[in-house]
Amino acid sequence: MRRAVRDASTKSEKNRVVFYGEVHGRTLSCAGLGDEVVMRASALARSNIALVKYWGKRDATLNLPAAGSISMTLDGLETRTTVEFGPWERDSVFINDEALEGKGLAKISKFLDLVRPGTLCADVRSTNSFPTAAGLASSASGFAALALAASQAAGLELTPQELSVLARRGSGSAARSIVGGFAIWHEGQKSDGTDSFAEELVPAEHWDLRCVVLVTRKGPKDVPSTEGMNHTMETSPFYAEWLNTVRRDMDGAKEAVFEKDFVRLAEISEGSCLAMHASAMAARPAVIYWNARTLELIHEVRRLRVQGKACFFTIDAGPHVKVFTTAEDLDGVKAYFQDHPSVEDLLVAKPGQGAELL
Repeated sequence: MRRAVRDASTKSEKNRVVFYGEVHGRTLSCAGLGDEVVMRASALARSNIALVKYWGKRDATLNLPAAGSISMTLDGLETRTTVEFGPWERDSVFINDEALEGKGLAKISKFLDLVRPGTLCADVRSTNSFPTAAGLASSASGFAALALAASQAAGLELTPQELSVLARRGSGSAARSIVGGFAIWHEGQKSDGTDSFAEELVPAEHWDLRCVVLVTRKGPKDVPSTEGMNHTMETSPFYAEWLNTVRRDMDGAKEAVFEKDFVRLAEISEGSCLAMHASAMAARPAVIYWNARTLELIHEVRRLRVQGKACFFTIDAGPHVKVFTTAEDLDGVKAYFQDHPSVEDLLVAKPGQGAELL
């Protein structure tokens, strides 16, 4: 079958905001379409690390957060994704050259239903420059890149706000990877989720921070983020207070970022991290993302800070420790952890840009 490639920049208003409505009840059939135009686009998105944590949803279908969050987009931790729509018999997805099947494929197909033109199927090729499903927010960069590439391949010209809403449907934290620099993800109040999106607080150039990622082990984490947060919401006696903590931290973190107040941001970010993990550990049974190395590195960051280095830690739903520092103290922080026995790999990121077409 002939496969003609159409320039993905060609505009089409069909399905422009279909992802705001209900689309999951229809059955797709991609066979019998004859010679069709194949639509293709490629995009790059970067991971992000939350300074005020996201942990819990008020609507699981729309991935609406129970509270807002603030993050920094990470340059260098990237996902590159190419999407083609064509008259094939089924969707196919490859991540780092490995075919995705089962629940993973079903999740991406369901996401593509939000923008796919008619009954066309998709071929998705994605690569990560960092470990996948290991607690380094690969789903954030992955769905941000997929949202941009798929919407462009479908001929949609979405605003950054619309892209953030779309990316959020795949993974909550992906809403923040659409924008660069320091981002705020609004909790929103509307039931349809149109007011729950991320936007840039300040650009990447505003504050020359560095994030040193300390990888404590290779391989995927034991408990997926969505599973862990849902279980925490349902069973943890600390969860309600966790939400109160987030709402108190949001204003302080915004001010700290605007004013480049490292000490204040350190206090808020470490507190948000520990409160999130405390709520998870108090779930029944407990959700514990840390390993022995995680705890050892927390103590090491605190020791290094006593020695006069500007540094603080944060940890997402995984065992890896992210150490924030200044450009001036980066070399000292790297040297301290480079050969540490609890560190299997070390990555360095600065504030990055938002998602972009390739």
